[in-house]
Amino acid sequence: MNRSATQRAAVPALREAAMAVSLALLAWPALAQEAAEAPAKEKGQLETVTITAERRVENIREVPNAVSKISGEKLDVLNSGGQDIRFLSGRVPSLNIESSFGRAFPRFYIRGYGNTDFRLNASQPVSLIYDDVVQENPILKGFPAFDLAGVEVVAGPQGTLYGRNTPAGVVKFESVKPSKKQEGYFNVSYGTHDTVNAEGAFNLPMGGDWAARISAQIQHRGDWVENTLADAATSKTEGYNDRAVRAQVLYEPHKQFSALFNIHNRELDGSPRLFRANIIKPGTNDLVDGFDPDKMSIDGHNEQRIHATGGSARLRWNLNDVTLHSITAIETVQPYSRGDVDGGYGAPYAPDGQFGPGNIPFSSETSDALKDHRQLSQEFRVEYNPAGPARYQAGVYLFHERYMAESVNYDSIFSDGGYTSSARTRQSNRAYAVFGSVNYDVTDAFKLRGGLRFTKDKKWLATETQDQTLNTANGLTTDTRDSKVTWDLSGTYALTKDTNVYARVGTGFRGSAILPASEFGPMTRATPETLTSYEVGVKSDLWNRRARISANVFRYDVKDLQLTEVGGGGNGNSVKTAKKVVGEGVEFNLELLPIDDLFITMGGSYNKATIKDGALTVAGCGGGCTVTNPAAGNGQFFINGNQLPQAPKWVYNLTARYSIPTPGGNEFYVYTDWAYRSKVNFFLYESKEFTGKALTEGGLRAGYIWSNGKYEAAAFVRNITNQVRVTGAIDFNNLTGFINDPRTYGVQFKAIF
Repeated sequence: MNRSATQRAAVPALREAAMAVSLALLAWPALAQEAAEAPAKEKGQLETVTITAERRVENIREVPNAVSKISGEKLDVLNSGGQDIRFLSGRVPSLNIESSFGRAFPRFYIRGYGNTDFRLNASQPVSLIYDDVVQENPILKGFPAFDLAGVEVVAGPQGTLYGRNTPAGVVKFESVKPSKKQEGYFNVSYGTHDTVNAEGAFNLPMGGDWAARISAQIQHRGDWVENTLADAATSKTEGYNDRAVRAQVLYEPHKQFSALFNIHNRELDGSPRLFRANIIKPGTNDLVDGFDPDKMSIDGHNEQRIHATGGSARLRWNLNDVTLHSITAIETVQPYSRGDVDGGYGAPYAPDGQFGPGNIPFSSETSDALKDHRQLSQEFRVEYNPAGPARYQAGVYLFHERYMAESVNYDSIFSDGGYTSSARTRQSNRAYAVFGSVNYDVTDAFKLRGGLRFTKDKKWLATETQDQTLNTANGLTTDTRDSKVTWDLSGTYALTKDTNVYARVGTGFRGSAILPASEFGPMTRATPETLTSYEVGVKSDLWNRRARISANVFRYDVKDLQLTEVGGGGNGNSVKTAKKVVGEGVEFNLELLPIDDLFITMGGSYNKATIKDGALTVAGCGGGCTVTNPAAGNGQFFINGNQLPQAPKWVYNLTARYSIPTPGGNEFYVYTDWAYRSKVNFFLYESKEFTGKALTEGGLRAGYIWSNGKYEAAAFVRNITNQVRVTGAIDFNNLTGFINDPRTYGVQFKAIF
C-alpha cells in the first residue's frame, strides 16, 4: 500500500478511536454513579495510586494529564530477565524506547515524539528525572532501575514545572527512601546465557534523627554470540557486567525539616550494540534465510565501559502553610564504546580480497567517549498551601553541563584495529529558569491549574583535530542563546466523587541543536523547536474500586522540529528542521479486579505523528535499500507525510495475575505480561528494508509465596515466543541491522526481612 493510501486508511481509524473515547465519556456518568452508590468493601478493591507528576503527592485521578505508573510486582517481573531500562518500552501507552548503543544511551519516544540522534551531545525531547534530578546527557538516562518506589510516565509538554527539553514528556524514577524501621530484601534470578540479576536493599539502623538505606544491583550475562571469523579481535560478544549501588541518608530531627542525601554509582563492562552486516533480505524487511542470532562475522573490536557517579541533597522545610525545597545535585559519567560499525569483515581492497557476510564496500570501526563530564544543577522551590481554594508553587532552576566528546577511527584491515585518526568536541551548556504555578478550586467540582516558566539556555561547542580532514564549511566553533516562555492551563470537573473529566493545553520547547563537523559533513545547527498540545480525557474508579480506567484524546503541533539525518550514502550526521509536525491520537489505561484472585491491567494507544513540510528532503540509504518516498534528485528524497522515525502507530500492553491461595495464608500464582508495538521507520525516509516489523514480546512467571509474604520462589521466561526482529539499522554501508534481546528463562528467589 502506498503512503497516501495508508494515510487515508489511518484517518478513519483515528476518527473511530476518538469516537470510542467520546462515547465512553457520555456513558461514564452512569457507570460512575453505579460505582458511587455501591456499598463499601473492606477488601477486594484496587489500591489508590498516588503520583508526583505535579511535584506534589496526588491521587492519579486528580491530575489533569495523561500519566501512567509502574510499581511493585510489575516492576519486579519486567526486570527479572536482566534487561536494561528498555524493558519499560511499550509497557505504558505511547512509550517506545530503543538504543543503538546497547545498555547505554536509551532513546525515549512519547506519542511518537523523540530524537534518533546517536551523538554523545544529543538532546532529547523526553526528559528523564531520577530522584528529582534531571539526567540530561543521554548516557545518564541509562542508569539501572532498582529498589524503586515507582516509575511515572507523564505525557508532554511539561514546560512549566520541569522546564527545558520536556516537550514530549517526562519519565520519572523515584527510589525507595530510607526509614527508621530495620528491614530490607534480597532478590536474585538466574537464567539462560548465564544471566544473573541480583538486587537488594537494607535500611541501616542509625538511631536518633538519622536513617540510611543501601541498595544495589548486579546484572550479568555471558557472551552468547560467537564470531565465526577465525582469529578475530572479538571472539564472542553480547555479554555484560552491570553493577550499580545507591546509598541514601535521611536526617529528620522533627516534622518541620528533613534532609535526604543520595550518592550513587554505576560500573558497566560489556559490549555495545552488535551490528550485523546484510541481515535484511533486499526488497523486504525480512531477515535473510538461515539467519542465526547466535552467530556473527566481524573483524573489529566490540567493547563498552561506563563509569558514572553522582550525588544529591534534597532539603525540605515545613513552615505551616509554606514548604521550602532545595535540590542540589552533581552527575558525572565517563562512557567508552568501540564497535565494528560495518557489521562484517574485510573489504574489496583488503590484501586477500575477502569480505562478508555479503557486500562490505568499506570497513568502519570507531569508538566514542566522554571525558571531563560534569553536570551541576540547583533548584529552589516554594509551595504555599493556605486555607482556601488557592495553592501555589514557584521556584528557580540552575543548570550547567560541560564535557569533551572524542570520536576515534581504527583500521580493522591493515593494522588489526590500530588507531588512525580522531576528533574532539567540547561543549558547555548553561541554563536557568524561573517558574510558577497555581491551583484554584473554583467550586468543589471544578478546579483549574495553570503555570508559567521562563527559560534561558546557552550552548557553546568547538571541534578540533590533529589528524582528520574535517568539513569546515560552517566553521568548527559556534554558540547559541535561546530564551522562551512556556505555559499550561488545565481544568478538571468531577462528574461524581469517583470520576473526573479534564482538558489541558500546554506549550513546550527544546533549545537549539548543534551537531559538530566531521569528515563527512559540516557542522549543522537548528533553531529551537516549539510545541503546543491539546488534550481532553477522563479518569474514573468504577464498581466500588474494582476497576480503574482513564482515556484521552490529544493533538500536538510542533514548529521547527529538529530532525537528525544519520548515515545515508554520504555517511553524514546533520540536523535538519521540519516546518511542522502534527501528532494526534488516543490512549487508555485499565486496571480490573473481576474476582478477588485475578488482577488484570491493559493499556493502548494510537499515535499519528506526521511530518508536514513539502520542501524538506533527506539523503537516502547508501546500502542498496528500496526507498519508497518521491525522489528529489542528487540522492535526496521528499519526506512530507512520513511518520516520525521509531514512532509506532499502535502500542498495546496487557498483564494478568491469578492467585491460588493455600492454607496458612500462602499462595501460588501465575503472572503473564505482553507488549505490542506496530511497525516503525528506522530513518526519516521510508524504505522496504529499513522498516521494522511489528514486535510482540511476552513473559510468563509462576511462583509460590509463603511465610506471610516473606519468601517467594518463581520460574520465568522472557520473550516467550522467541520472536526475533530487526529493531534498528545502519544505512550508509549495506543492509546492516541489530535485533531484540533473545528469549531467556530462569528461576528467581526473593526474601524480605
